[in-house]
Amino acid sequence: MDRQLWRQFPQVEPQLNALQDYLLKAVQLDNQPIHSKILSLLQSGGKLLRPGYFYLFSQFGDAATPAELQAGAAALEILHVGTLIHDDVIDESPTRRGVRTIQMKYGQRNAIYAGDFMFTVYFNQVLKSTADRTLVQSHIDSMHRILQGELHQMDLNYREDITVAKYLEEVAGKTAELFALSCYQGAKLTGAPSSVTSVAREIGIKIGCAYQMLDDILDYAGDPNKTRKPILEDLRSGVYSLPLILAIPQAPRDFHRLLKKKHDMTAADITAVQTLVAQHGGVDAARALASDHTAQALALIQQLPAGDSQANLEKLTTMLLRRDH
Repeated sequence: MDRQLWRQFPQVEPQLNALQDYLLKAVQLDNQPIHSKILSLLQSGGKLLRPGYFYLFSQFGDAATPAELQAGAAALEILHVGTLIHDDVIDESPTRRGVRTIQMKYGQRNAIYAGDFMFTVYFNQVLKSTADRTLVQSHIDSMHRILQGELHQMDLNYREDITVAKYLEEVAGKTAELFALSCYQGAKLTGAPSSVTSVAREIGIKIGCAYQMLDDILDYAGDPNKTRKPILEDLRSGVYSLPLILAIPQAPRDFHRLLKKKHDMTAADITAVQTLVAQHGGVDAARALASDHTAQALALIQQLPAGDSQANLEKLTTMLLRRDH
């Protein structure tokens, strides 16, 4: 957990501290090597952003017990970690949060089963959080959209003609959907007023899209010592992210000479693409679009009932979408 971040939000910090221990107990697997890797992933410095937004939105109502809220928050983080394990298989990532990935150490087959196992733990926590069929269905619908987004990505890999609209559609179905689910579940589970539940999902979508855009920007222009991620990992696996999408139309031939090599691109080729993206304004254009989505998210948050909860959501969102790691 990013303690430096959550120390600035004492209204939810104790809940997130308790959640860290709860998560380790919720995940029990007989295969000790895989179990150990999953626990390492849960302990290795994730921000707990989705549970954080869940808890902040839960403050607009009071209909849930602390145990139900903890299970609801745990479900969201477990689903997130399950998708990360699968992402590492797809991207052939060697590390995650500074830890060797399951697929790297124990193979893709075992990593896929580990991710599937996390989904069963996720649904177990969902059922501990609520017996409301409508809320359970919203989890199912969100997972459906997340998986649809992942499968849709396959059609976009190595596509030099990908548009910003297609990119946004894909991001909304992946990264943004889990933020939307977190915001909505926090509000709905606690019986928050309709003035909150009616905009909670949209707020989460805007936050999630801007968050992914900033991740894409940091992939091209970030400091790997801060991001703790390999630079241009998406490009290596054929995923063309926002800065590149915005830069390609400015010099299509120059980019094509490099991108046509696909998985045969060398390290020098990848560095050349990075340089071209900067030269043709891809990073700056992506920052402008991310700023626009951030402004839209903050405007929606302003529609929520005034008070500490609204102020904290505004503060967290501003910090999160203007970060450098």
